Amino acid sequence: MKVLAAIVQIINAINRVVGNVFSWLSLAIVLVCFTVVVQRYALATTHLWMQDLYVWLNGAMFTAVAGFALLRNDHVRVDIFYRPAGPERKALIDLIGVVFFLMPFAWIVYAYGWNFVARSWRLYEGSANVGGMPGLFILKSFILVFAFVIAIQGISMALRSILVLTRNDHLLPADYRYETQQENH
Repeated sequence: MKVLAAIVQIINAINRVVGNVFSWLSLAIVLVCFTVVVQRYALATTHLWMQDLYVWLNGAMFTAVAGFALLRNDHVRVDIFYRPAGPERKALIDLIGVVFFLMPFAWIVYAYGWNFVARSWRLYEGSANVGGMPGLFILKSFILVFAFVIAIQGISMALRSILVLTRNDHLLPADYRYETQQENH
């Protein structure tokens, strides 16, 4: 069981690092967007590649931080049954959700995304806009990054659920244990 807890901690650390690094792209997005607006309205000029850049940064950021958001429980959840549930019931709901929904979804994204990304790399695909940015193939690779980070976080969630259901949740770090209803108030 200690091995499962160690795997959970490693996966969580990976998604924390990826999430913390890629969340800084939000600052870059704001700066690039601000620059585009100033160029357009104050200087009466624009660079199309910069418009591509802030859209592409946005896509890279949101796909890369998806596992981090899942780690932090920042995803939308219908919690009619989940919120008032105790730790064991939450663990069971999470385990079922990961096995029957999250992992198949990650696999489908990966399976369909692979050929899409590979084709883009073969063509060294760039922006469809004349004067736009080259390297769209790099951005499209984030489809696979998205599938990877949510899949490994799903594995972490499933292992956490197993530890809770086997009453070994004491092996988990305090910030990754289920809250009880009383702790939420």
